[in-house]
Amino acid sequence: MSITDAAESGEQLELLVALRRRVAVTVEDPNCPPRDLAALSRRLQELGKEIEAIKVKMRQEAEEDGGVTPDEEWDAEAI
Repeated sequence: MSITDAAESGEQLELLVALRRRVAVTVEDPNCPPRDLAALSRRLQELGKEIEAIKVKMRQEAEEDGGVTPDEEWDAEAI
């Protein structure tokens, strides 16, 4: 997913993952200016931490919910 698509989706996790991918590609580029490398590397680490924090929160929320979505009450008249 592109950064633009991720931004338009409104999902923070998708946006962070797309940004991390883009920063990683730039850091690996041998033509990346040395003056930018330190800041990009630092941002890459920050993005990784932000992504992990969101994933931990999502796992905790899933555990709190028991991992199961509650069933709705049956309404025979709805048929």
